[in-house]
Amino acid sequence: MAAWRFARAGFVSSLIAATAMVAVPLVHAQSYPVRAVKIIVPSPPGDGSDLIARTIAQRLSEEWGKPVVVDNRAGAGGRIGTETAVKAAPDGYSLLMGNAGSNGINAAIYPTLPYKLESDFIPISQVIRAPNVLVVNPSLKVRDVGEFIRLLKAQPGKFAYASGGVGSSAHLSAELFKLMAGVDMLHVPYKGAGAALNGVIGGDVVMFLGNLPPAVGHIKAGRVQALGVTSMQRSSMLPDAPTLHETGLKDFETIAWFGLFAPAGTPAEIIQRVYQSTVKAVAAPEVRELFAKIGGIPVANSPEAFRAIVLSDIAKWRRVVAQSGISIR
Repeated sequence: MAAWRFARAGFVSSLIAATAMVAVPLVHAQSYPVRAVKIIVPSPPGDGSDLIARTIAQRLSEEWGKPVVVDNRAGAGGRIGTETAVKAAPDGYSLLMGNAGSNGINAAIYPTLPYKLESDFIPISQVIRAPNVLVVNPSLKVRDVGEFIRLLKAQPGKFAYASGGVGSSAHLSAELFKLMAGVDMLHVPYKGAGAALNGVIGGDVVMFLGNLPPAVGHIKAGRVQALGVTSMQRSSMLPDAPTLHETGLKDFETIAWFGLFAPAGTPAEIIQRVYQSTVKAVAAPEVRELFAKIGGIPVANSPEAFRAIVLSDIAKWRRVVAQSGISIR
């Protein structure tokens, strides 16, 4: 009888311990966050990712009652910030505002990354998507994409284009443009889209084919000239700018996107908490108004839908890299 009581006591203790182990992550998720949350941005202040991250961070901070701070880690086409995020503890206190370059293109363009984008991150929610835009220095005095292509073909190799870094959305979009237009241009990588646009404005390069949000202000001010957008439909922000598909580059489409990721291993309950709060943040009228002003379309899709987009993008850019012959070590 004593042995039975001892065994029964042991069973009850084990059951209590097991229940406690299950309850810990649930309690942790319910109380999350209990301290400041960091959103790592793999680009410099003023870039598209930075602007969007700060907008979302403010809304999350207001809802959670805890500071949500932005940590800019620019450089290497988004790899520095992305690697910083993947090495962070998977506890929900270090998130990543990834983009089509850092969390899509880089998997295609770099054969030996120190992380695997398909499995080392958990997509939480795409926040915004927008077409890229082809802008040139107004001094070129070209009226449309056709004239620009003729200029490039007449003087192959003379002109250069800017990007926000090797492997960025602007880099691969321009390489796709070169392939489809049959032109030759030199690539000049800058540290972020803001610096790349300044390169076009200053006349150091003639073209930028990158994210619409950081370019809108310069377009409206006349500092750069928009020749076309890269979506299949015209942008409401630039209704007079044709799509590249319309200009004769059939089926040309590259979509810039920005979204939240967490390091693999982050508890599902925390992922769901961040996702639900992100949906609320994106639904806020002031956020949607801001996104519209910069030419973006609010998204806030589910982790599963966002993951499907990421995997599709990686596959697409691997095809472009193979066709263009880009080789980066």
